[in-house]
Parts: sequence; structure tokens; C-alpha cells
Amino acid sequence: MREHNPYFATAMPKNSIGVFDSGLGGLSVLKQLVKIVPEYDYVYLGDSARAPYGDRSSERIYEFTKQGVEFLFERGCALVILACNSASAEALRRLQHEWLPVTYPDRKVLGILIPAAESIAKTYAQKNIGIIGTRATTQSGAYLREIEKRIPHLPRIYQQPCPLLVPLIEEGWQKTVPAKMIIKKYLRPLKAKQISLLVLGCTHYAFIKDIIARVMGKNVVILDPGVCTARALKTYLENHPEIDARLSKEHALQVFSTDTSERICNLANRFWKTPLAIEYVSIES
Repeated sequence: MREHNPYFATAMPKNSIGVFDSGLGGLSVLKQLVKIVPEYDYVYLGDSARAPYGDRSSERIYEFTKQGVEFLFERGCALVILACNSASAEALRRLQHEWLPVTYPDRKVLGILIPAAESIAKTYAQKNIGIIGTRATTQSGAYLREIEKRIPHLPRIYQQPCPLLVPLIEEGWQKTVPAKMIIKKYLRPLKAKQISLLVLGCTHYAFIKDIIARVMGKNVVILDPGVCTARALKTYLENHPEIDARLSKEHALQVFSTDTSERICNLANRFWKTPLAIEYVSIES
């Protein structure tokens, strides 16, 4: 389903940057990439037909993520960012250590967790930390592991799964009274722990960052891993000029989804704030 879109490219240059998400929440990460490192070409893939990943098994998340990354590689992407906390938590290490060296040794896959962990270690190491996310992300312990690697004396970290937030956001109900009650209920235990930093461990949550900030109060810093990821990519490419030289820089953008129903297209436009052309693709093997 194509609409007029000044960002849309019908013929993408090769060696773009791929962005993969289990659905459309990763558009919040893509927005930061386009804002902070706008010169590159991006191909976005949202596996909306099989979303959400948050309550699926580790093996299923790995298989779905591998299919999505392979699609982006076949579209000519030289580097892929997993703009999905569940995929980064459950699939990234296996992709990097088992699959890439054998199948695509010249390509790179990066995730969203490590940039957030590095930002925490650099700026917020002494703070009590709260993390909200899907069940898959919180139960994986991935954020805890990555933070612990970088902070010798691990701060107090409290995790809170928030499984109802994604459907509330996608239905556009986040400003309703029942939704605000649910948000407050999820955040209440973290407020009780007097955290001073809250990590948005799901890309959807960036779309309700202002609501979360009001509930938590002005003394709590809200960390958006999407911003961390975009800044980290900028630094990564500056430090790896051989990779940067491979990447095309024509300011092009192409968006794919495994579901292009009217609901999905409307949701993408709402998240992106302007009409966004989406092409349907099937990635199931």
C-alpha cells in the first residue's frame, strides 16, 4: 500500500542500514536514527503479522528474528539493527556468534540493549534503576547482564514487566482513564523503590514517554534506548570508517511489514506522524 511520501524510495541503494522490529514499535528507534544520523539509507521491516514477540519462547523469537534479518540482508543491507528489545535480548548473541560467521561473515547485526547499558554505565552508574518491558525482555535478564558487565558495583535494579502497555498504545487508548490506571499500577512498585532512572525496555513505550514521565515525577530520568542506539550507531560508524565507507548515503527510506492491513497502516502513520508508505512482504520460510 503506497502513498506519497517524500522519504520513500522505490529503488533502494545497496548497502543500506536495516532496522528490524517485531512490529511497529521500532519506528520510534527509526525516528531517532533518521534524526541523529540522517545521511544514511534505511530499510525498515516490522513483523507485525507475528507480533508481539514478548510472550513467545526464546527459540521462536530467535527463528523469527533470523528470518527478518535475512530478509534485510537479501535487500542489500550491510548492517542491521534489532530495534526490538525482545529480539535483542533473546536472539542477538546467537545471531552474532552462531549464524553470522557461517552465513554472512561480511555483515553486522547490532542490538538496542548494549547502547542503553553503556549509557547507564557512563552517566547513571550510581542511580537506582528501574526497567519496564515485555515479559521476554525482563525474564531474559539481558539488561541486568549488560549493565553488570559495565558497572563493577551493580546498582540496585528493579524490573517490571508491563504486558498490557503495547496493546493499549496500539489501540490509541494510552490517554484514557483505564489506561492511566494501568500505567500507574505498573509503575507503582518502581516508585516505591525510589528509583532515579527508568529504562524504557520496549520500543513502544517511547510513544508514551511523556505520560510515564508525569507518573514517575520530575526527579526520575527516563532513558529511551532508541536515542542511545542512534547515538551509538553514529559513534560506531565514526570508529569503523571501513564500514561507513560501504554504506549508501542518499537519504532514502523503505518500509516493509508482514501485515499491511488498514489497522497496521493507520498505526504506522500515527507513530510516524506523517503518511508512511508500507510494502507487504512475507518472510516465513
